[in-house]
Amino acid sequence: MRASDLIRGAFVEIRAHKVRSTLTCASLTVGVAAALYTLSQIGNIRERSRDAIALGGPGRLEIQPQWGYRSKGLSKGLVADDAAAIRAAFPGLYMVYPIARKGVVFSAGSFRDEDLTVVGTTDEWRRRDWVYRLRGRFLRPEDVREAARVCVLVKDGGWIKRPYWAKDDKPSRYDRYMARHDPLDKWIELAGRPFLVVGVLQEPPHDRDPRWFTGGYDGRVYVPITAFQQYFPRSSWQGPGAVDAVMVDTGKASTAARYATLISALLSYRHRGENDFKLIDYRQIISGALGRIRRYIASIAVIGIVAMLAGGIGILNVTLATVFSRVREIGVRRALGATRLDVVAQFVTEALILGTISGAAGSALGAAGVLLFSPSERQTATFSVVYALEAVAIAILVSFAFSVVPAWRASRLDPIEALRYE
Repeated sequence: MRASDLIRGAFVEIRAHKVRSTLTCASLTVGVAAALYTLSQIGNIRERSRDAIALGGPGRLEIQPQWGYRSKGLSKGLVADDAAAIRAAFPGLYMVYPIARKGVVFSAGSFRDEDLTVVGTTDEWRRRDWVYRLRGRFLRPEDVREAARVCVLVKDGGWIKRPYWAKDDKPSRYDRYMARHDPLDKWIELAGRPFLVVGVLQEPPHDRDPRWFTGGYDGRVYVPITAFQQYFPRSSWQGPGAVDAVMVDTGKASTAARYATLISALLSYRHRGENDFKLIDYRQIISGALGRIRRYIASIAVIGIVAMLAGGIGILNVTLATVFSRVREIGVRRALGATRLDVVAQFVTEALILGTISGAAGSALGAAGVLLFSPSERQTATFSVVYALEAVAIAILVSFAFSVVPAWRASRLDPIEALRYE
């Protein structure tokens, strides 16, 4: 039997049973829409995961003080000189920088913030987690060498579309100040000392910020670590030069474990055997995050599969109903010489056409769902033509899978018994 005859006959049957065909298409359309939204979510999660890992660094390590450790008086604790020693001992490392934080009084003209977080670091801070648009310049090596009183301010990125759970979040006094003023190349005061603003970092909108595996949310003002130590002394129990962390990136995931061992040995020597620091391998953090993502993807996929199964059951019911309503027709066709394959093709073609129509309609509905609802969910789904084509293909495959068994049963009917069927 020719393909054109099969398709023409299938459309005749679909038009003859408009209500039944419409209901079948409706159930499968909803399933396809759910499948498309699921594919969009999974694709977006995977894409954001890759971006976040690339942004944070493949061989990232973080060294922190061992809080609660009782010193024997042999070690100074984790200090900025440890970062310099790591850089000197392992020049092949992609990134090494210290981080020290403290809340200080921020003043700019008549504006005053009593507790704004100032971060002391080096020029290498910008090598990872860089999501900013920079006006002016960032810290330079000479700023660190000279303990220059220069700073870089961070400007909040706001929201493209504020989600419902952030409706009550209000910008801080500092963020409102930065929104109304341009402090670049002007003098401000930090803890009563003048600092020149040499750069402004514009954050991306919160709903487009890819920093979620690693930190990056250190503070609002960045100064050279040497100036930080000189002008913003830490608490008496921390000691001179103390830092909150030393960040390292080896540049390759394959070298992280080896460098972790070497750096631990170096710090143990510098700290004279005191175990007053801990080294965190970000691969473990990423592995845990990816595990949570895989579980989330699995739960999303289950929803899509259930929706498609519901549509498939609709196809199965329609095919069975069609078979039972056309038993005599099947008998006539078989008596006139139609083969079993012709009978199977007849019913499967009708189901495939319904699946294609449902796939197209479901893709349109799913795309509308992605475009309408995704912005309010921090862009958790991204529409792609590839995903739409995959959803249509899934609909066609489901239609075939759920129609082939009833069609095969129809082809095995005895022609004589079928002719007697009322």
